[in-house]
Amino acid sequence: MTSHTPRAASEVEDPFGTLHRALWIGGGQWAGKSTVARLLAVRYGVTVYHYDYHDARGHNDRRIARRVALGEPATEPDLDKAWVHTTPDEMATETLAGFPDRFHWALDDLRALVSGRPILAEGWGLRPELVAPIIDSPRRMIVMVPTPAFRDRQVRELPRATSLGHRVSDPARAQANRLARDRLVAEDAVRQAHQLGIRVIAIDGSRDAAAIAETVADHFAPYLPEPDHKP
Repeated sequence: MTSHTPRAASEVEDPFGTLHRALWIGGGQWAGKSTVARLLAVRYGVTVYHYDYHDARGHNDRRIARRVALGEPATEPDLDKAWVHTTPDEMATETLAGFPDRFHWALDDLRALVSGRPILAEGWGLRPELVAPIIDSPRRMIVMVPTPAFRDRQVRELPRATSLGHRVSDPARAQANRLARDRLVAEDAVRQAHQLGIRVIAIDGSRDAAAIAETVADHFAPYLPEPDHKP
């Protein structure tokens, strides 16, 4: 897989200091990032930005323009080619290559947020190597990744955890490729976080979401307001 150099912090416009004051939860798919962010929003009143929601819905025009700029068709790629006939390594490399542009689309969203409370951004595209240049301390970020055993349990118990959402000729292979891709992308996030001194939490299912949220709140404690209510 190819690594990509993020833009320098000085190249990221932040006229109101929104990005530098934000808190960030990155990591792997299906690690509970969104759930933890929602729990912190309820307890501390923070404003939450869900990367996956905006990336899938609000950035589609930019995604199409990016494909055209790269000389690719404006329409979505052939689903069988994308999910069945591409190896997980190739899928992971393509995903990682797309994250920098997608990250800067998310930054545009975050700059537009106005809140009297801290902003907490969560999502797998909020990569350690992209966030690190714009934060004043590694403690403003945390990376959550599911262990292989926990991910396997999700696959068995949560059908939506493996649902591709597209019709392909070989759904089983497509799902296996997706799971392998997600594992590779998560492993890369862990490597990047360790290199940058950013904390990693391995989610193994031994603690519930509330307990994980407490750990994340403790990590972000210097930047969080007093809780709106006790747990």
